[in-house]
Amino acid sequence: MVTKKYVRIKKAKSSDLAYSVYIGRVFTVIDENENEYILHSVNVLKEDAELIVTEKRKAAVGERVLLTAPTNTKGKYLVGDVFTVRESGETGVRVDENEFMTLWHKEYEVIVNSEVKNEEADEMKIDLNAMGYDELLAHGDAVMEAIKKRTFQEGFQAAKQVQRKLAKMKTSINTQARRDEIVEQAKADVEKLANKYGYYYAYGRNTKAEFIVNCEKRTVVTILRWIADGQIVARGIAKAAPSDCFNVHIGRAIALRRALGLTVPDEYLNAPQPTEVRVGDVVRGKYADYYYQLCREGELGDDSYEAKIREIADGKYRYVGGGYDFIDNADLTIIDDSREEVCE
Repeated sequence: MVTKKYVRIKKAKSSDLAYSVYIGRVFTVIDENENEYILHSVNVLKEDAELIVTEKRKAAVGERVLLTAPTNTKGKYLVGDVFTVRESGETGVRVDENEFMTLWHKEYEVIVNSEVKNEEADEMKIDLNAMGYDELLAHGDAVMEAIKKRTFQEGFQAAKQVQRKLAKMKTSINTQARRDEIVEQAKADVEKLANKYGYYYAYGRNTKAEFIVNCEKRTVVTILRWIADGQIVARGIAKAAPSDCFNVHIGRAIALRRALGLTVPDEYLNAPQPTEVRVGDVVRGKYADYYYQLCREGELGDDSYEAKIREIADGKYRYVGGGYDFIDNADLTIIDDSREEVCE
């Protein structure tokens, strides 16, 4: 079995060392000499680092794994984080550190040896009482400089992360609110186009509208029939694009206007996609492979799926027909937000 080496930087003797700002971070070892580990961008003294040796294979229960290629952690965990496996399946593992999270096999490597070369971590503790005045000052200056660098680096990264999250949240809220407005507009449009008797005037006569909804084909068809004898006067059809979320209310408004020979507002044709998962929505995983899975008791999950939201509570999306996803880990695409039992 081929092994790979990493180092976690544990300390730096001086703030002048290039790696002093990377304490706690994990890097790939490309070579080493008697005193140093050679990384891609810097050399690290062996006494300042922890060596981690890994194998790329499926982990067994109880083994420790090193996160090397995070794709399913939502930014909560980073390269270099270590987990202990409590359950291992065909597609991934579950870990002690987060009962709700699944690590896919491609995201980690199994730790087979971890040697701490850090003397400070083993036996040597800093004895401030044994230091002279000048030595204390020098040591204090180095500590303060390291703290400033770490604070600046982490503070800058945290601020940027918060800024990005707030911007995304604001955009998401505005997008959902606009879609909600368009749906309500479409509902009102269908009602306003009818006269007080509920008929639609088209081509010189009063007609009755029949709406046929096919959720599988993602279509709404409007058929206008003459009241006197049921003769079909006109038809209109609305069909959602494969990449669009289907909504029966918008579909009815589009199909009705086309049957009546009226202009279809641009907002109906280019409504923004929903961003907030709600009860009654039909959702699916974003990919067709095992990446997104429907969690079930005692299983790591099935292949990707489509399901209708029955309940949102206790940190879970619960589906009609059983099964659930944890909200923090779910990455769902809303494919139908009609929230109405109208399909054929």
